[in-house]
Amino acid sequence: MNIQSNVPVRHRRQTVFRVFERAWTTGVLLWVLAGPSAAAPAEPPAHPGPGYEYIHDVVPRVPWSIHVVKVDRSRADLQLDSALGGGTVQALNTVSGMIQALPSTLGKPIAAVNGDFFEIVPGFLEDPRGLQISRGELTSEPDRDYSCLWVDAGGDLHVTNVVSNFRVTWPDHRSMELGLNRPCGKDQVVLYTAALGATTRSNNGIELVLERNGNDPWLPLRVGQELKARVRERRAAGNTPLDPTIMVLSVGPGLSSVAGGTAPGTVLTLSTATTPRLTGARAGIGGGVTLLHEGKTGPWSAIQVRHPRTAVGWNAAHIFLVVVDGRQRSSLGMTPPELANYMRKLGCTEALNLDGGGSVTMWLCGQIVNSPSGGAERAAANALVLVQRTPGKK
Repeated sequence: MNIQSNVPVRHRRQTVFRVFERAWTTGVLLWVLAGPSAAAPAEPPAHPGPGYEYIHDVVPRVPWSIHVVKVDRSRADLQLDSALGGGTVQALNTVSGMIQALPSTLGKPIAAVNGDFFEIVPGFLEDPRGLQISRGELTSEPDRDYSCLWVDAGGDLHVTNVVSNFRVTWPDHRSMELGLNRPCGKDQVVLYTAALGATTRSNNGIELVLERNGNDPWLPLRVGQELKARVRERRAAGNTPLDPTIMVLSVGPGLSSVAGGTAPGTVLTLSTATTPRLTGARAGIGGGVTLLHEGKTGPWSAIQVRHPRTAVGWNAAHIFLVVVDGRQRSSLGMTPPELANYMRKLGCTEALNLDGGGSVTMWLCGQIVNSPSGGAERAAANALVLVQRTPGKK
């Protein structure tokens, strides 16, 4: 499912998504659930490998077709990570395509599901709505109004809302809110890294090319950091080229007086702090609502609609990747309360709802095992990936 917006402001994500979500929940965008069934997926191996298993749960009375990958958390070699659509923030890709693009150093990909909701901003990017951390690199800021999953340095999983405290501090000690790899509005300051793509794609305001300050900590960008960045160049044309050695600070035209006197050699302070603290997090991905927290569900709105769904959940012993087919005769899909109850039935104490609808995809051992509602994989912004790491590698 994607969210379209032409408004390049910080809170466009919440506003647009709420309108879209409200339309769905009031039935304005009801789908014909009894439509044609999609092509049957290939049969996966009955026992994929040690430490993980695949379960195809069919409930004829609804009907439901549910796909589950159950992972043994005692296996230190099996870890969750996230993958970007086309390797950058401004590109979409199928889950299969994201798997093919993973670096070999990450390990052997075992299973994957589609990840965060996303927005299409014309002329700019296909933007994951919330947090994105891949192999420890921070590429997208959290959205305080929606839950996200992150994996800490010790391998423990967490799900909650995360608030961005990202800031830039100027030499005169003025401190301003800082965005990351998203459109820069008139009165905003946004930081761009090479994870965005080839250029900033910004066309107004002032852009400051930032380089490493001596031997201070530098890229890749991490969550919970405070960095010193030296201004290498000041540009007024926008669309500044990006590469892995630099960052670019874009200052909207409404704040041009702030950056107007910033000359090459000036040192700025950048902070990627969050509440709660995510310092050291090695993976993270945004989602929708928290389905389960400490085994309990929250209150639900009165009207709920069945759609294809994707979720991730866990308990002390296992992680569960779950996909529910929908919009087909063979499987109607679930409402969020139904999905929460199913995750609890699996034994989950914590669970997060990921993007649904046509994006819903489960990849396992080289093949798609579910039945996407559109008849084939649809491109998405990112994916949650289970990898098997080589012993001795972090």
